[in-house]
Amino acid sequence: MAISTDQLKRVPLFAGLDDKDLKSIAGSMHERTFNAGDSPTVEGKSGIGFFVIESGEATVDIGGREVRKLGAGDHFGEIALIGKAPRSATITADSELKCWGLTAWEFKPLVEKSPEIAWHLLETLAERLSEQG
Repeated sequence: MAISTDQLKRVPLFAGLDDKDLKSIAGSMHERTFNAGDSPTVEGKSGIGFFVIESGEATVDIGGREVRKLGAGDHFGEIALIGKAPRSATITADSELKCWGLTAWEFKPLVEKSPEIAWHLLETLAERLSEQG
């Protein structure tokens, strides 16, 4: 079983990609389960993975303050696919958290093979930067 292309279309970083590119990304993702209390990402630490939640719930903390809850269909860690910045938040599983994960070293060859993915990433990053300032 693999993550569906429909689930990936809901991730802003991948929205707008065609089904061929989404299938390539989906085929590179792996199932990952975190137990309640586990923290798949820790604010300030380095990160290598991006995750889409299939089931379960998690809490997002920034600076020790809860900022939101995550559930099925939500995602986190996408910046780790393309940058080496430390994690901007801590994600803690509130229940068993089943996810689909992708590492930077699995993602890079997909981007190198597909100019469409690379261009889409540049457009998405440019939009985010313009929204920030």
